[in-house]
Amino acid sequence: MDDEKSEVGRRVEARHSADRVLDTGALRALAHPLRVRIYDILSQYGPQTASSLAAQLGESSGATSYHLRALAKHDLIREVEGRGTTRERWWERPVGGVSFANPAAMKTPAGRSATQLVMAEFFRNRQQQLLDFIAGAPDHDEVWGDSVMISSATTRLTPAQSHELTMRLMAVVDEFVDTYRNQTGDDVRPVTIRADVFPLPDLED
Repeated sequence: MDDEKSEVGRRVEARHSADRVLDTGALRALAHPLRVRIYDILSQYGPQTASSLAAQLGESSGATSYHLRALAKHDLIREVEGRGTTRERWWERPVGGVSFANPAAMKTPAGRSATQLVMAEFFRNRQQQLLDFIAGAPDHDEVWGDSVMISSATTRLTPAQSHELTMRLMAVVDEFVDTYRNQTGDDVRPVTIRADVFPLPDLED
């Protein structure tokens, strides 16, 4: 069992060893609510143009184009090769993991502020997606009813056991992401995956 646990951990660590840890410059470039939403849309739905993003976000294409260029300046996104025209460019987020947690950035006021803004906005967007899904759940039940899990559980773990749990969860998520990342089809939709594992604070006496 110990060998199995360590093997899962090794696979996960190898899989994420090349994840990009955003430096202070990239975090500051991303630290704008609209840019976080643009980045998230590109992550979840794939390539977009300034016009398609403007339509989804209720902004002008000039505004989305400006923010796209700012994100591209720090290699957070890139132009899609061989697609689009000089008037209508397509943008994508490069494949691969990204970490907002940069210990070096957190040591400076600017880096800490940018990190907090990015993470707060990112999780606010994801939480709103969950709330929107719950509000529209009856419309999804016929097709997706048995394919959705919104669940919460509590147990008591040591730090080592919590680490084992996160490694196992990450291994399952990685397997599905790698297998189905580029899948297409009539009944295929982007599916967001969330796994929250953290210790609860102690209750005050």
